[in-house]
Amino acid sequence: MQQMLQNIKALLEKPSNFSIVIHRNPDGDAIGSGLALQTFLNKLGHQVSLISPNEVPNYLKWLPKTDQIIIFEENPELAKEKLSDADLIFTLDFNDFSRVSGNFTKYLQEIAPYKTFVMIDHHLEPSEYAQFKFSDPEKSSTSEMVYDFIVNLGYKDLIDKDMATDLYTGIMTDTGSFKFPNTTPHTMCVAADLMSHGINHNKIQIKIYDSFSLNKLHLLGEALNKLVFLPQYKTAYIALSKEELQKYHYQKGDTEGFVNYGLALNDANFAALFLENDDEGVRISFRSKGDVPANEFAKKYFNGGGHKNAAGGRTKQSLNEAVNTFLEKLPEFKSKLIHANI
Repeated sequence: MQQMLQNIKALLEKPSNFSIVIHRNPDGDAIGSGLALQTFLNKLGHQVSLISPNEVPNYLKWLPKTDQIIIFEENPELAKEKLSDADLIFTLDFNDFSRVSGNFTKYLQEIAPYKTFVMIDHHLEPSEYAQFKFSDPEKSSTSEMVYDFIVNLGYKDLIDKDMATDLYTGIMTDTGSFKFPNTTPHTMCVAADLMSHGINHNKIQIKIYDSFSLNKLHLLGEALNKLVFLPQYKTAYIALSKEELQKYHYQKGDTEGFVNYGLALNDANFAALFLENDDEGVRISFRSKGDVPANEFAKKYFNGGGHKNAAGGRTKQSLNEAVNTFLEKLPEFKSKLIHANI
């Protein structure tokens, strides 16, 4: 690890062109870690482009400099130009090119043999595309890892209020406001240090969790009305059709956190949220308690993966077919579901 850090530090010593890539449907951790790393590299004198496969969700657009993020879907030629010119490409919060999806995935695969990649990520089973790989599934978030990356390179003094705000947002969202099992003593120490930079942690909470549009609240009401609980499996699920999403003028990020309402049930150990989308088929979010392996379920049946207690998947099935597959496969996990060690 130390040798890898020294090698990267040597690459950072002269001004260069860098690119940062985050995953599709970016969340607080992807956006927060990406913005903070971009600012850090800018401070070292580098030209840095931050590229997202698709748009930044509304609940994160208040973060500083989100308007400068290049959206691949909106401007693929500019994104490709920046990546082509990059001396180093950082990939944050994902461990396989498939997480950027579609034509973006194909382009990264094309340039991979000719480019130097740095992976910073906390998901299981990382791919082998990166020459420099910082992969640690024990970490709470990629934002925590970016903080450690900056500190271990010897540049802690470069962290400013905006960077601290970005990183705190990423850590807070990926730990569920520090309640998920991935929250460690080190996570709390990092958060405390970020707070010491004068960030407004109360404002961050409000911007993320208490700034819903009326449409989003109505959509949440629809989702809660449709919540189904299966006591024999200690499992809850919600399925929202594209018509229901359109009824409430769905925007990217509007359903963030909805899956957690199923898991909030006293007897629920497993929860799923199904979202029907014209372009992507059906996307599924999974959450679990204790040792219930949400990531195993997602990987085995829905082409997905993630963390033990927070995972995702997708399928080209119809919404009804996806839900039926879910219901058909639950018996195989019944023992783990009902005997979970919480």
